[in-house]
Amino acid sequence: MFGQSRWPRRFLAGSAAICGVDVQVEGRLADSHSLLLANHTSWLDVPVLASATGCAFVSKAELARNPVMKWLADQNRTLYIERSDRRGLHEQTAAVRNALRGDQPLALFPEGTVLGGGRLLPFRPALLTAVAPPPPGCAIQPAAIDYGAAMRSLGWAKGEHGVANAIRILGRKGRMTATVRLLEPLDPSLGRKAMAKAAHDAIAAALAPSGIAAAGL
Repeated sequence: MFGQSRWPRRFLAGSAAICGVDVQVEGRLADSHSLLLANHTSWLDVPVLASATGCAFVSKAELARNPVMKWLADQNRTLYIERSDRRGLHEQTAAVRNALRGDQPLALFPEGTVLGGGRLLPFRPALLTAVAPPPPGCAIQPAAIDYGAAMRSLGWAKGEHGVANAIRILGRKGRMTATVRLLEPLDPSLGRKAMAKAAHDAIAAALAPSGIAAAGL
């Protein structure tokens, strides 16, 4: 009723804390109209990044098919994308660009999947179609989510189901620190392939001290 609610960010920040994660932020958000391109290690990335920036997320449409998860995601203005629907590409592009005109940053995981925590997967240029070029006044900003020594143990192991992964992570002893590094915005004139590579390289450099190997594009 009175504009954007603060409760989704508070809820997600509280969720990160309950899961044993202390969130630190390095750098500054370029603009409230930023599109954040972040590495994807774990489901923890969502509460961690939202806690640090107040962002909404671009998510796979599969999430919207679970009524409970959809209700939770809707509270934070999640944008659902059906990646296999090429006929709807124009509408999806328009939806992303329209969301970036709002008062909340938007975040995208351009790896497109989660597979272990020991390496940075290639970024998919096709996921950046809507922002090549970005809307006027919109910053494209890489964000590195770094869990330090815990990074390798957080991703999904081969054949591990989501519930098993959640139980394993929630059963960890002690607390861990997640550092969100908000890096320099990208050149808005880059095409989607160059944009994907530039974001990948920037995040890879930020994660290198934690021993995360970068997969080649």
